[in-house]
Amino acid sequence: MSEATNDPADETKDAPAEDPKKATANSNIDGTKADDAAADQGDGPDQPAPVAAASTIGVQPGEVVDRDTDERLPAAPGTAPDPVVVGERRGMFGTTDTGDTTGYGGMVSPILFPGAAVRPYGGYFDEIADQLERGLGGGSASYAEAVERIVVDRGEMTVFVRREHLPAVARALRDDPALRFEMCTGVSGVHYPHEAGRELHAVYHFLSITHGGRRVRVEVTAPDADPHIPSIVEIYPANDWHERETWDMFGIEFDGHPSLTRILMPDDWPGHPQRKDYPLGGIPVEYKGATVPPPDQRRSYS
Repeated sequence: MSEATNDPADETKDAPAEDPKKATANSNIDGTKADDAAADQGDGPDQPAPVAAASTIGVQPGEVVDRDTDERLPAAPGTAPDPVVVGERRGMFGTTDTGDTTGYGGMVSPILFPGAAVRPYGGYFDEIADQLERGLGGGSASYAEAVERIVVDRGEMTVFVRREHLPAVARALRDDPALRFEMCTGVSGVHYPHEAGRELHAVYHFLSITHGGRRVRVEVTAPDADPHIPSIVEIYPANDWHERETWDMFGIEFDGHPSLTRILMPDDWPGHPQRKDYPLGGIPVEYKGATVPPPDQRRSYS
């Protein structure tokens, strides 16, 4: 009978080699190493950071940038992307205008967004990307021109599309037999004041009944100074009221919409209430002939 050995080499000789190019989670939004990154994370010059969200315009999805040479390199297939640091939260609840009484006022945590995904995306996401590339071929814009990047996070696929090419992408999603996303279940807005030149986001959700309930999200950005995105009501008529509501709440102007008017607020209402820089108090509200004072002027019962 053979005796068991305790040689450590026997336990590790069959383990897969660690990929030296595997991305780490210590990169800033511009692809540089975070100043407060822990030294024991193994983050060195031979470990490139993925291209972050704000710097991927004109970059093919799945590329990374070397920290030392700034050379764009293809990422290893299936490499998990780094999250993108877009800001920081202070305290337990991120309060900024009042005192933090939780005892955690000194706590600082990064605000992370998922980075650009690397092939293979998994599931049917690769098929969608391949078919979308073929569907855009020969049209007004190629896949590389129309698509900024693809993000796969929590089992969902988001295709970031340049706003001028949104109608072409939407038409390909609807008409290509291999895609056939018959339904756009709506568009909603998001306001990111810290993203200079990309403050306003319009997010579309598409559903394919033909292909068994496949879903894909399309996200388009516009600067606050030029909040224009092409309307897709001509392609998806059910988006009519959704685009009106997004204009009403966020101020995104959908060019080509048949009747872009307010749908929730009065026609003469100033501003767009769901923007993050919209004042939370000091606006009088009239309701059925009675005037409700703004929150900062109401009587206190405490």
